[in-house]
Amino acid sequence: MDGCTLYSIGELARRTGLTVKTIRFYSDRGIVTPADRTPAGYRRYGPDAVARLALVRTLRELGLSLDVIRRVTNQELTLAQVAAEHAAALNVQISTLRLRQAVLTAAARRDPTFEEMERMQQLATLSEAERRRLIGEFLDVVSDGHHAVSGRAAVRRSMTPELPDSPTQEQVEAWVELAELALDPGFRDAMRSLVDDHLADRSDGDSTPPRPDVVAVAREYAEAAVRSGINPDSPQADPVIATLTAECALAVGRPDDAQLHGWLLHRLEAANNPRKDRYFDLLAVINGWPAPEPLAPLIDWSVQALSARAAR
Repeated sequence: MDGCTLYSIGELARRTGLTVKTIRFYSDRGIVTPADRTPAGYRRYGPDAVARLALVRTLRELGLSLDVIRRVTNQELTLAQVAAEHAAALNVQISTLRLRQAVLTAAARRDPTFEEMERMQQLATLSEAERRRLIGEFLDVVSDGHHAVSGRAAVRRSMTPELPDSPTQEQVEAWVELAELALDPGFRDAMRSLVDDHLADRSDGDSTPPRPDVVAVAREYAEAAVRSGINPDSPQADPVIATLTAECALAVGRPDDAQLHGWLLHRLEAANNPRKDRYFDLLAVINGWPAPEPLAPLIDWSVQALSARAAR
């Protein structure tokens, strides 16, 4: 084919797969212009029109407007400029769609009321500043507002969700559920008590290093017992509990007696909070952290073992 070959609009349609009507429309908009006309006024297009229409078709499939496409074909804009701007716009659209999908998916599982659905949508579409304000208020309650107290800053960091700029659907769903927990007054009070207990275990005036959390101590010894298949009511559990209570007594500076055993039982029962565990599961999803080890089986074992010995 030489450079002088001209195509009728019908021939151009057959070569490009576009309809005559579509090509005429593009021609009228100045996106692809005829190279010549016949004496009867029929349009004739040069070979470059085939490549031009292929580009137009691709850009239309990518969602670009005809005005932008015209500016590209007229070399008023480069493809790189258009691609960058359009990709940025698509990122916004994708983020919006991901939020909507997350809310609808969560709603399908929960069968919410209209008010609950509205709240979920509001939580999913909060700005970063609004999310930080919500979590900041929650952590103020949980940490009693004492940011400077030793240990509380670390607790706040360990409980702060950081939703990424381009979250996955799973992260958005986790954020909505975590935010609902953070807004619940009962959950706030429960978490404040747990944090107070945790910090009380670890502080003793100016002692250095800080004392270990008794829940962590109990978890350490219960984990080995659970892994070994030791029944908490069995005699085989006696040395485990003896070591556990001795270590906890040492940690908090109290005698290893019935009073400490009762206090420890109360602490473990209070720490065995499914909603607290759920918060940290959701936090791990949002922040991209490894899933936390489930504590409920270990605390359950410790509680059952302590209760069995208290009843003897």
